Amino acid sequence: MTRKIAFQGEPGAYSHEACKDARPDMEAVPCATFEDVIGAVRAGEADEAMLPVENSTYGRVADIHRLLPESGLHILDEAFVRVRISLMSVPGRKLSDITDVRAHLVLLPQSAHFLKTHGITGHAAADSAGAAAELAQHKTPGEGVLASTLAAEIYGLEVLARDIEDHGHNTTRFVIMGREPDLTRRGDKMMTTFVFEVRNIPAALYKAMGGFATNGVNMTKLESYMIDGSFTATRFYADIEGHPDDAAVARALDELGYFTNNLDILGVYPADPRRDG
Repeated sequence: MTRKIAFQGEPGAYSHEACKDARPDMEAVPCATFEDVIGAVRAGEADEAMLPVENSTYGRVADIHRLLPESGLHILDEAFVRVRISLMSVPGRKLSDITDVRAHLVLLPQSAHFLKTHGITGHAAADSAGAAAELAQHKTPGEGVLASTLAAEIYGLEVLARDIEDHGHNTTRFVIMGREPDLTRRGDKMMTTFVFEVRNIPAALYKAMGGFATNGVNMTKLESYMIDGSFTATRFYADIEGHPDDAAVARALDELGYFTNNLDILGVYPADPRRDG
């Protein structure tokens, strides 16, 4: 039986592209929301979930840090996808025919220079791949879509311009999650992701972070967000280099535990080779 990986969005979305790249042997299953992606895995309708966590241009994905700790799932891998934007339309049209494009709101400013140069007006759509599907169906005159080349392939559209983003570094980081954790060492460079809440004592966060500095553990990410809408309850989300079995990491986590109310490891996984790119 073919294993399945769930993603948020329509077929052809960048999350779909991430699934095909990281899990080429799995069937990619589209879902309407992030909650639906998580629910599909928890219900056994999919084996893994592909979830975006942050983008090099726009920062963290809204609500995802709240959803991950509550998902009941575990991070198994990470995947980096370079966001390459293509302008596409129905077959037979030329770039000079396009006066308007539709795309997810975050893609429009990333292609602002190209659109201005060609006199094209951008319009926000709920989903770029969904906009591609609608254009293929309705064939609206003068209209194009900004999306991935995968979307063009799926919906039979013709790519009129490739890699039109203003900056060449735009990358989205995804995490692949499953029902059961895998704590084995599966690479030379491992990552550990965890969430914690500090105790209500003076300088608790400063003291909690000290263990990583004194033990030489590199923390690549630390973000805070409120819990249950309270201004006094804060949860921290962190990524560090290393495995919990590493002596230095074990000492740092032990020291962190002394200054926290709770500490939950969300996953231990190999670093994606593109992390350092």
